[in-house]
Amino acid sequence: MRSDAVKTGMQQAPHRSLFNALGMTKEEMERPLVGIVSSYNEIVPGHMNLDKIVNAVKQGVAMAGGTPIVFPAIAVCDGIAMGHIGMKYSLVTRDLIADSTEAMAMAHQFDALVMVPNCDKNVPGLLMAAARINVPTVFVSGGPMLAGHVKGQKRSLSSMFEAVGSYSAGTMTAEDVEEFENKVCPTCGSCSGMYTANSMNCLTEVLGMGLPGNGTIPAVYSERIKLAKHAGMQVMEMYRKNIRPRDIMTKEAVLNALTVDMALGCSTNSMLHLPAIAHEIGFDFDITFANEISEKTPNLCHLAPAGPTYMEDLNEAGGVYAVMKELSKKDLLNLECMTVTGKTMGENIKNSVNRNPEVIRPIDHPYSETGGLAVLTGNLAPDGGVVKKSAVCDEMMVHEGPARVFDCEEDAIAAIKGGKIVAGDVVVIRYEGPKGGPGMREMLNPTSAIAGMGLGSSVALITDGRFSGASRGASIGHISPEAAVGGPIALVQEGDIISINIPEHSLSLKISDEEMAKRRAAWQPRQPKVTTGYLARYAAMVTSGNRGAVLEVPRQ
Repeated sequence: MRSDAVKTGMQQAPHRSLFNALGMTKEEMERPLVGIVSSYNEIVPGHMNLDKIVNAVKQGVAMAGGTPIVFPAIAVCDGIAMGHIGMKYSLVTRDLIADSTEAMAMAHQFDALVMVPNCDKNVPGLLMAAARINVPTVFVSGGPMLAGHVKGQKRSLSSMFEAVGSYSAGTMTAEDVEEFENKVCPTCGSCSGMYTANSMNCLTEVLGMGLPGNGTIPAVYSERIKLAKHAGMQVMEMYRKNIRPRDIMTKEAVLNALTVDMALGCSTNSMLHLPAIAHEIGFDFDITFANEISEKTPNLCHLAPAGPTYMEDLNEAGGVYAVMKELSKKDLLNLECMTVTGKTMGENIKNSVNRNPEVIRPIDHPYSETGGLAVLTGNLAPDGGVVKKSAVCDEMMVHEGPARVFDCEEDAIAAIKGGKIVAGDVVVIRYEGPKGGPGMREMLNPTSAIAGMGLGSSVALITDGRFSGASRGASIGHISPEAAVGGPIALVQEGDIISINIPEHSLSLKISDEEMAKRRAAWQPRQPKVTTGYLARYAAMVTSGNRGAVLEVPRQ
């Protein structure tokens, strides 16, 4: 056992004395030590139930012959952090989570791990850590929130943000907003649409690191507790068979995840997290893979914010495995990939059934013949930008308009709510990238304001920042290179014409090469917005959005 390094032999007598201080029995010390990474806290709605999940995992581990030991991971609620300085601290926690989990697992020499995340950065952060540590590991999330009900319709957090925009436009009263406020988030769990948290929990199933239902069983269902117990039992089976994360998270598994991402219509943030996970297994993930895979992968689901269905509906329709079963009918997946079940993905999905063809469209009747995400390139984004095209209306798939340029999110929101943005405009928000932000803030407030003001079918937004999975419309993020390093987005001037063609994967600034060169020569770097603490260190080490905003030691 790996844990023998801290509990077996005369040299380890001092270590055993400390285990005794924990109240651990000799019998417990003789069993494999299973670390349970708990993301529980009392500020994130998706994490407030994780104490119950962790207790169920502990029971499962103990029933199967292991000794469960809990240690923590942090979590930020993107919704609460949205629209202020707190959002600078969201993406950056992914690496804190990975680093701190690696430190705890290596320092204490656990034999196996069960990861218990739920929200946006915990899932990819713990997947990154699992790849680094590479001991038998199973994931079990806290599960999605149930959809709210307002005026007879299902609603979620994205409609709450848009309600604020509608109030600014004078189309909704304060009383209407209050009704949304009280009803759109009715239970604990990760927010109920196909936002980033649910995207990553679903893709954890596709990567093979979670049991069936991990991404879709609602947080408040007792079935979630049973899943957690099975996860605890399954990690012991993995330990006995020595099945490890790098046996599961292979290049082929990552490409499977990208394929299912296209079918589900996942958050654009998956195009930050999949490259970062791939980086940990030594796979150089080029985001332009997305276009190649999208061209052959039909979009089968329109979950909120792209459509009127929610995670609970996907669960009832058969979940992620039912989506994979549809894709397998056209040989779009590698079904030989190993999973935490000890079986291949093909064996796992063999008996899956699509129970609702309106929630999961059959492969021969998709919402569209191509996938939910697209990477756009051109002289404005030489290294790419990402758009959730499944959430873009037909009118905005091709668009050309004048640039309205803002050097921070707050200025853009003030202009939108102040009625200064009109139909046809292309809002440009820059110096919000991984380095420039720092921290690459999500732009749910401006995208929601645009939608709420009734401009969703006539105004585009591009940024070197990123978007919430709850954003919809012609919202193009991750523009690389970012403004802070002198990328072309830094050179855009008010009134420049920007051309967007999503079907042709193109994003261009309509100025001459000579004018672009002149502006580039005149450009000067901005002073960093933050010069102390973690954000300053992060800004010094972070790479661009097209590389997943991974951290690298700066070259001397």
